[in-house]
Amino acid sequence: MIERLQKLSVSKRLSSIKLRGRILFLTEDPELIRRQLRGEDLRWEPSLKLRDDISTDEITPAWICYHYDDRLGDFPYTGLKCGGVLPIGEGDVRRGGFVACVSGKRRGKGSSREQSPYAEMAAGIRIVIAENIERIYRQNCQNLGMLVCSDFDLIDAIRAGKEIPLARFTAGEDLITRQIVEYGGLFEFNVARARGEAEMPALARAPRPLNLAEKIIARHMVADLKNDRVGAPVVRPGDAGFVRTDIRFSHEYVTPMAAMAFEARLGAEARVRQPSSVIFFRDHLTFLADVMPPEKAHLLRLAGELAAKQQRFAALQGITLHGETKSGGSEAICHAKVLGDYAAPGQVIIGSDSPTPHSGAIGCLAFGVGTTAVFNGWVTQDTRITVPESVLIKVEGERAAGVTAKDFMLRILAHPQVKSGAMIGKIVEYGGSAVRSFDIDERATMTNMAAEIGAFTGIVAPDDKTVEFLAARGLGRAAARRLCSEWQSDPGCEYADVIEIAASEIEPLVATPGDPGNGVPVRSLGEVKIDIAYGGSCTAGKKADMDMYARVLKRGLEQGRRVHPEVAFWIQFGSAEVKRYCQEKGYLELFEQAGARTIEPSCGACINAGPGVSTKAAQVTISAINRNFPGRSGPGQMYLASPLTVAASALAGKIVAFDA
Repeated sequence: MIERLQKLSVSKRLSSIKLRGRILFLTEDPELIRRQLRGEDLRWEPSLKLRDDISTDEITPAWICYHYDDRLGDFPYTGLKCGGVLPIGEGDVRRGGFVACVSGKRRGKGSSREQSPYAEMAAGIRIVIAENIERIYRQNCQNLGMLVCSDFDLIDAIRAGKEIPLARFTAGEDLITRQIVEYGGLFEFNVARARGEAEMPALARAPRPLNLAEKIIARHMVADLKNDRVGAPVVRPGDAGFVRTDIRFSHEYVTPMAAMAFEARLGAEARVRQPSSVIFFRDHLTFLADVMPPEKAHLLRLAGELAAKQQRFAALQGITLHGETKSGGSEAICHAKVLGDYAAPGQVIIGSDSPTPHSGAIGCLAFGVGTTAVFNGWVTQDTRITVPESVLIKVEGERAAGVTAKDFMLRILAHPQVKSGAMIGKIVEYGGSAVRSFDIDERATMTNMAAEIGAFTGIVAPDDKTVEFLAARGLGRAAARRLCSEWQSDPGCEYADVIEIAASEIEPLVATPGDPGNGVPVRSLGEVKIDIAYGGSCTAGKKADMDMYARVLKRGLEQGRRVHPEVAFWIQFGSAEVKRYCQEKGYLELFEQAGARTIEPSCGACINAGPGVSTKAAQVTISAINRNFPGRSGPGQMYLASPLTVAASALAGKIVAFDA
């Protein structure tokens, strides 16, 4: 594959760009947006209230991602809610002649879907300006060739059609990122890299103690792509390079778009490098037909094409595909399967989904990437990285009964440093006695939700519980212990910050609708009646989560209580293995007796594609999934909470904490 890259011509490396067109300001006021769509150009004033926290779910709602070509350009921002309404419709941005888009804090939160910047580009947007920009979204933009920055002074230059130096978009970036921008995208840069025409930064440095994440990066740093040399003695934050991946995985939302790019750039006869380390999943859309509104039934054909394209590409390339099962649903959600069957301490794992840090629970460096990075990884077996700073979040002490890892995360997400965007792009290492008290499933909840923090990834150092986890999977205890002991931080290693939280101060929490950072104590919420309770997804469909649902429902039955008659309580397994676990424990009968409905494994309601979604704006859902951005799981109001709180609320018919 590297030889094939070397035969391609190199794109011209640019130093400036000149655009002429309109600028779209995404404001809190929907009427201001409508006026722009009707042809009015707003005057930029710092007092203009821009929308903050725009998620990729709002840029391209889930159903839009069934497209994977230029048709996406008809749909950017069609899920953007401003003042409680959706002011942007199909084709509006494309018709408006906009070349730039401006918004506020934390643009591109949530899902790693590259369909979002692709849709913006296809609609004509070439520049995104925001106060700060989430890590995966920023990297996806750069990989595609779209320019991003936080320099609001560029607005006048764009309007005037002036020549703008690319340095305005690469200030503070590393050498590799600067070249990706200048060559016009990641693939173009990789061609130059394979031909030896790109500049690669030197990494040799004096020895220094490394934290766990830095140690993994150093071991996997690609020293020479052409000659296949991997490993560096030391790295430090800010170092740029590429890391060799141990596992690369993608699902049916992303694989087809990546396959299309792969074949278009390299030819239909091209073959993926090291296909044994690539895994595909059909886990997102298996229950879509159950919830698709009749007026959108035509989209089922598009969703079916995604699965068919992935299946054909997997067969052609000899890639393992974990797909649908005869009983319906999926073999497993990708994150559950990767952690359960594939991941090992010290590995580098990339996946086409923002909760990829799930596998960090056992000491992996696992992080989400976009479509362009996925298909480039098929070619080079590596992925680009700028070594992030690491932040240690220590939760010490004994937690109260009924307090879970989800409560820990809702507390962390409400922390001022997280809400300000200070954690964007950093590695979050979780430590402290309270974190070590959790089993691997609960640790996975914490590392999984590093995506909600805006972090590069989350990680927990392996310990005796990791040894037991690996031994249960079939690795000998002695080998597991040696492996875990190898992947520990060095004494005296550095962290950019250390945040200390007392476990005794954490109580059952709930995130109010709109953002997972809206955490408040359940006791302070007042009476909130619910229509739907949902326990599932990669975050809350694990064995430990099933134990929690069962614990609450068993207590309820002992007290003569079942699921409230006005509540639909859905419990969805994260994998076929989790379902078998529930069968062995007698949970399936327990769930049925209590009035809960079970669902075969799939991402399902978490991405608005399965039972458990709301169908009306007035409906209220209490959910154990990882995020509650507008429209994420239907048009209703979604509250996030732990599995214990979700199950207790299902019994009560309103949001309550479990009295443990």
